[in-house]
Amino acid sequence: MKTLSGIALLIILVVANNLQAKEKNSFCGPLYPPAQYGPFDYTDSAYKKVELPMVESGHFTSKVKNLISGNTTTDIGGDIDYTLRAFPNHYQALVAMGKLSLREKTVRPKGATYTVDCYFERAIRFKPGDGMVRMLYGNYLLKLGGRSDDVIEQYHEAIRLEPENANINYNIGLLYLKKKDYELAIVHAKKAYELGFPLPGLRNKLVKSGKWDGELDENIDAEP
Repeated sequence: MKTLSGIALLIILVVANNLQAKEKNSFCGPLYPPAQYGPFDYTDSAYKKVELPMVESGHFTSKVKNLISGNTTTDIGGDIDYTLRAFPNHYQALVAMGKLSLREKTVRPKGATYTVDCYFERAIRFKPGDGMVRMLYGNYLLKLGGRSDDVIEQYHEAIRLEPENANINYNIGLLYLKKKDYELAIVHAKKAYELGFPLPGLRNKLVKSGKWDGELDENIDAEP
């Protein structure tokens, strides 16, 4: 038993040392610096009663989310930065940082500690299996332009990680439609609607292009 306990402790120490080395060598900064609040998993319900409301009420208010003004700083990016250091895979904060970057026409918005690419890298490093982060990264890169290979890579990884996610299927369907790969666009559109995706935009675009070969489901809500 002592031998097994010793081996287990050794494995834990090796893993911890490897994680610390990886954190130290990361260009996008450590996820676990001293005196930081968090990091917490945005998808874990255990943090939605105390930690998430505390962070959002202070740093990710509606004005910050909608890029109107900062809450604790004059720079909106500073409050989004705090949110993403506390919750690296906070979906809405990642989207907001991407939008701010595009609006300011800089990869590192005012008040941000890192570039937008780094915030996504940190989210991926924090929770490698989170397909939604990959999809949101792909969405940002698509709007940024000029990095089509990276867009495809992120979308493919998203669908690999979460093949039953309606949102991801819908977005990758839109990508294939844009590339005029109608066959794959239809595959992912049908999958998205089978999984309950409510908006008909992708289906309508396929219908308009004369490529849709499925039934028109009247239960799918109209676009807002």
